[in-house]
Amino acid sequence: MMTLFRSLVAQTLDLTDVKALQDVKNSLHDLPGSTFFASWDFSFDPCESFSGVVCESVGSVRHVVMLSLGNGFGNSPGLAGVLTPSLGSLNFLKMLTIAPGQVQGIIPESLGGLPLLEFLGIGRNRLSGPIPESFANLQNLQGLDLGHNELSGTIPAVIGALPKLNTLALSHNNIIGQIPSFSAPLIHLDLEQNILSGSLPRLSQSLVYLSLSMNSLTGSLESLAYLQNLRYLDLSFNQFKGNIPPEIFGFELSNMYLQRNQLSGVLAPKGPVSIGSVDLSYNLLTGTLPSWFVFTNNLFLNNNKLTGVVPQGFFVSMLLGHLQNLYLQHNYFEDMEMGSNIPLPVTCTFCIQYNCLIPSKQSSCPLNTGIQASRPASECNFRH
Repeated sequence: MMTLFRSLVAQTLDLTDVKALQDVKNSLHDLPGSTFFASWDFSFDPCESFSGVVCESVGSVRHVVMLSLGNGFGNSPGLAGVLTPSLGSLNFLKMLTIAPGQVQGIIPESLGGLPLLEFLGIGRNRLSGPIPESFANLQNLQGLDLGHNELSGTIPAVIGALPKLNTLALSHNNIIGQIPSFSAPLIHLDLEQNILSGSLPRLSQSLVYLSLSMNSLTGSLESLAYLQNLRYLDLSFNQFKGNIPPEIFGFELSNMYLQRNQLSGVLAPKGPVSIGSVDLSYNLLTGTLPSWFVFTNNLFLNNNKLTGVVPQGFFVSMLLGHLQNLYLQHNYFEDMEMGSNIPLPVTCTFCIQYNCLIPSKQSSCPLNTGIQASRPASECNFRH
């Protein structure tokens, strides 16, 4: 009998946690078509019957350790309402996620009081206001995803110092100011499509994924030369200036997107560039086209100030089916080493319109390239 009694006690959910779950249900609701809260009947044990609730026993009581609000299916409409400050009383919570929906209002400061929290994912909703400064207390936090909301204010400097943070996603918000320095062991940093300004700060050398596109960032890219673990780089649609560090062309990147900046100087890779897709279009790059780029799959260098001859190796690479897209339009190239008249594969797109040459008949350009085949001679004679 005593054993049975102890077993029953061990199944009891902490009363503070019960109150927090009640407040969650009162502050959020299913959007039409969602049935997430249908199982939240408080006449039953939340740990056994509630969708999205995972508990663990601590001593003689149970505590909520994982809370996944919303179905999370691709076609689920999600939840609406606001986040209750009572979430901050779930002291044993390790993971809190909310499925995409229409949850709005501010992020409660109380969430910074969750000492064991390891992952907070509440992206793709309609949350607004600043990122709480109280997040400085989340010393066990490893992942923070607040992307695709309506957040404003700046990125608190304390975020960059969280000792275990490896993933930070704040993309598609209205965040302003400078990017703080990061001593955290970041692997994934996504801040694209905000209103960030200033230059690149000190970034974690552990970074594998870096996306800062569609902001108003300025300065040089020199600090990128030390991020040798990068596998994905997107700094497009900013206002960066200066040379592209030669070292980054040797990184094992899958994608390099630096288009639509104000980058200048010559392209100077130190060896073969085996990056899958390289987009350096709409910059101010000068000099000739290095043959090292023949090892890419997609190369976009259009709308720069490149000169000289297009090496034969690029056409060989297209004939072999390796190079799929080669965009060289709107530069100042003077000749092409085609080597033969063998038709390029139909899977390849090659555009060299509006240069200081007569385009090859195999040049096939996007509609927005314009109707002029070549640059006027006056532009070619006085291009400098």
